[in-house]
Amino acid sequence: MAQSTTPDIDLTPPSMGWWRFYSIIGIWLAFIAALIWGWYAMDLRWMEMIRSSGNIITYLGGYFDGSVADYMRRSDYYFRQMVITVHMAVWSTTLALIFSVPLGLLSAHNVAPWWIRHPIRRAMDSLRAINELVFALIFVSVVGLGPMAGMLALFVHTTGTLAKLFSEAVESIDPRPVEGIRATGAGRIREVSYGVVPQVMPLWISYTLYRFESNVRSATVVGIVGAGGIGQALAENIRGFDYVQTAAILGIIIITVVIIDVISAQLRHTTT
Repeated sequence: MAQSTTPDIDLTPPSMGWWRFYSIIGIWLAFIAALIWGWYAMDLRWMEMIRSSGNIITYLGGYFDGSVADYMRRSDYYFRQMVITVHMAVWSTTLALIFSVPLGLLSAHNVAPWWIRHPIRRAMDSLRAINELVFALIFVSVVGLGPMAGMLALFVHTTGTLAKLFSEAVESIDPRPVEGIRATGAGRIREVSYGVVPQVMPLWISYTLYRFESNVRSATVVGIVGAGGIGQALAENIRGFDYVQTAAILGIIIITVVIIDVISAQLRHTTT
């Protein structure tokens, strides 16, 4: 009987080239150098923070000096402002989603040509580079004080963020379903509708829910500059050194964020 022979297979992993090796070393050295540079640039003083930890305890103690009645004194007003804050997040996320779907598709290299893709990407980079607080200051000067300014600030920033996330999801799809649809003679819109969107929909839903949670938190911050919501009441109490009312507001914010996180998790499991 003839004995079958199989060729020897070399299972030894290929050695790393010298250029790749020194590139990795250089990246790590640059990262360590950046950390050291940042230490001195920010004047980090960890020991001083440890020595001053007693001041933190004294400061936080002011938040627990009141009675239950003190904490509940203006709770109805704070709850109404928290509802407005959630509305700001809902509206800004919804508008951002409407704009981000086409912008995300047009930012993907496997959907749009470079002369469309690059200008849209640079525009989305600009929206994403500016913080919501800066946009809130701009819109306060345009539409005046109130929740509308905060909603517009969150909408603009979220559009830049979601468009980037959506485009990256589109660029990572399996191209075979799209090629199969193209082979049937379908147009570009049908390729995107039946070959791209079904693959990225779970990720798009997850990204949108996450940004909604983030916008609820951000909406509490933009109110500090007069953009409405509970952030405005929070800023007033902090400036007035009313620690008890500040603690009541922070408690409402924490409870709201926890509830939204639980609901979002359930929606994410249901839709993905």
